Amino acid sequence: MPERFPRLRQTVLDATDVRALAEFYRQLLGFAYRPGDETGEHDWLVLNDTAGAPRLAFQQVESLPPPTWPAGPRPQMLHLDLTVATRAELDEQHERATALGARLLADEAADPEEPLRVYADPAGHPFCVFVG
Repeated sequence: MPERFPRLRQTVLDATDVRALAEFYRQLLGFAYRPGDETGEHDWLVLNDTAGAPRLAFQQVESLPPPTWPAGPRPQMLHLDLTVATRAELDEQHERATALGARLLADEAADPEEPLRVYADPAGHPFCVFVG
C-alpha cells in the first residue's frame, strides 16, 4: 500500500484588514474570491487560482506587528516566492506591485544569476518576485 501524505491546501496570512490584504493579492496574482467571499464583512477570506483551487487565505487578527526583515526584533516566519519568465516582466510586475501598495525592501534585479526583488505587502508580509 503506498504511503499517504496530507496535501497542502492553502497558505494563510494574518491581517488586521483581511479585505484589503486579500484584494492586494487578488489583483497581484489574478486570483478570484471563493464563492461567498466576494463581498461583505468576513474574518476569513480565501482566494482561489484560475482552476478554482484554494491558494491563499486571510485571517483577521486584532494586531500584527510587521516583520523587520531582513533583521531586527521581529524576523519573518514565512514569505511567498513568486516567479516571472523574464527580466522585462520583473520590471512590469514591479510597477504593478508598487501601484497596488507593495513596498520595495530589496532590489537584486541586476543580479545575473538570480534577478529578484523583495517587497512587503500592505500588511508588512515579505514576498519575493524572481525571474525563473
